[in-house]
Amino acid sequence: MGISRHATAHWEGDLKSGRGQLSTPASGLMDKTAYGFNSRFGDEKGTNPEELIAAAHAGCFTMFLSNQLAEAGHPAERLDTRAEVDLSTEGGPSLSQIRLVLEAEVPGIDDARFQELARDAKDNCPVSKALSSVPMKLEATLKG
Repeated sequence: MGISRHATAHWEGDLKSGRGQLSTPASGLMDKTAYGFNSRFGDEKGTNPEELIAAAHAGCFTMFLSNQLAEAGHPAERLDTRAEVDLSTEGGPSLSQIRLVLEAEVPGIDDARFQELARDAKDNCPVSKALSSVPMKLEATLKG
């Protein structure tokens, strides 16, 4: 038996002038959060699918790596991940690239082992696997 999560989307109108709302009823994190053409392709306040994918990917990758490091005997003091999701509009909209930028403090680990575990997390966290058709880059920096 697996775990199931859900979110809802409501939309009114056409693509460019329409408006939508996203909700995550179980967590309450989003409750009728606005999204639309201008929050996706412009600078209007509101969220967009790419931002939500970036948040999900940053969270999943970071949790996965945290576990990998702990299992290797090097629990992290700090993992800070920025996920950047690019949307290309050439030839129809598509996700064109994802960049994971990680800065970490992990006592007692050498950089080669850290990089190996970070690459493994990039390739194998559940969200990375789901997004495997999108080219992904990782920039992992070990501090201190």
